[in-house]
Amino acid sequence: MAGSLIEKIQELKKERRAVILAHNYQRPEVQDIADYVGDSLGLSVAAAQMKAKVIVFCGVHFMAETAAVISPDKTVIMPDVNAGCPMADMINVEKLKKIKSEHPGAPVVCYVNTTAEIKAESDICCTSANAVAVVRSLPDKEVIFIPDKFLGLYTQSQLPDKKLILHEGYCPTHAFIFPEHIKQARQAHPDALVLVHPECRPEVTALADAVLSTGGMLKFVKRSEAAEFIIGTEAGIIYSLQKQNPEKSFYPVSEKAVCPNMKITTPEKILWSLEDMKTKVEVPAEIAGKARRAIERMLAIGRQD
Repeated sequence: MAGSLIEKIQELKKERRAVILAHNYQRPEVQDIADYVGDSLGLSVAAAQMKAKVIVFCGVHFMAETAAVISPDKTVIMPDVNAGCPMADMINVEKLKKIKSEHPGAPVVCYVNTTAEIKAESDICCTSANAVAVVRSLPDKEVIFIPDKFLGLYTQSQLPDKKLILHEGYCPTHAFIFPEHIKQARQAHPDALVLVHPECRPEVTALADAVLSTGGMLKFVKRSEAAEFIIGTEAGIIYSLQKQNPEKSFYPVSEKAVCPNMKITTPEKILWSLEDMKTKVEVPAEIAGKARRAIERMLAIGRQD
């Protein structure tokens, strides 16, 4: 990458009093520019604690919205506001209200992969790192869990005393990882441990050595004595895994496990967003206030991986 581009970004960062946050699934060159690289929960916590005036969020739209909700005193910009999330688009307020009417009194747990409007209609948020802990914390037996049915099914498998009402949402990137991918990867790398994300299908998580969030994978690998790992999530995390563990080897469970929305952010777009400050992500105050309560309840429970 041209040194002048990085220098310009660093100069503008200082001028704008900005901080750059990047999700683990971002391009390597974007991760290298970021001040903080992490998973959804980690980025949410970082956004709340940062003293910067501007947050440049390299991720997808719901993540930037979450940062804007938690930090209303900061300006949140995205290098590319078209970076969306298909899963987040699978649930809307009308659908959620219908589910709530069919299960009166049941609390709503929403995955952070949702819009601020959905968070505002929910009782508490969760991430893949703390979904089990969040649902366990609720006294209710029946719980509405949206929008990811696969994360919901995994959570249900860990909490047999609960009854989760699931929505038919899913992450296309994780849903297209199948058991045959695991089997083929194991044949190619028989000594490797298989780590998969809980957004994967139940028949995939059943074949894994460990089911972990992205942050959980990073911690697991660092502690593990194993030398090889098959990674069953969006392939972008392998860059972070390799960077933090240069002596170990990592193999994507499938070369197709790539989220196109996570790859549209580039260093050039980071620079342009800092230059013109036009790609702001804002949430109406009324919605933000309600969404903030659901997020803060999640943050009070914290990380469990």
